[in-house]
Amino acid sequence: MIEGVKVKKLVKYCDDRGFFSELVRDDEPHLLSKFGQASWSMSYPGVIKAFHYHEKQDDLWFFPSGNAQVVLYDLRKDSSTHGKTDVYYMGEENPIMLLIPKGVAHGYRVLGQKPATIIYFTTESYNPNAPDEKRLAWDDAGINFNWETSFR
Repeated sequence: MIEGVKVKKLVKYCDDRGFFSELVRDDEPHLLSKFGQASWSMSYPGVIKAFHYHEKQDDLWFFPSGNAQVVLYDLRKDSSTHGKTDVYYMGEENPIMLLIPKGVAHGYRVLGQKPATIIYFTTESYNPNAPDEKRLAWDDAGINFNWETSFR
């Protein structure tokens, strides 16, 4: 696992009405060091949204509907996991929260035949005048990730 990345397995409380689950609590300092913003986005099946990273903010990702292949790549030169790639499968089939530290490039591919929705929390609010959003191509040669499904 890439240094600083954290996974929180979600607990669902189910009954005859449906379910309830907590995503983020203010007494969980091990996830977000502070709250900046919450955002919501949807992507269509097969879409790849990759790669980007931040210099100032951490991200905490959650996919409440659909499924995604999430790819992380550690760009931090001072990290013990510099140059390491991690892959997570998140969404309806694996409801987890994924903390992505600043300096770790991240992106995802929507899996299956339905759109994926992501809700994410950040430690900083988005500043349109000075965005903390650095981009890399989805097929960046330095990361060299194969986004194709391996049929077995």
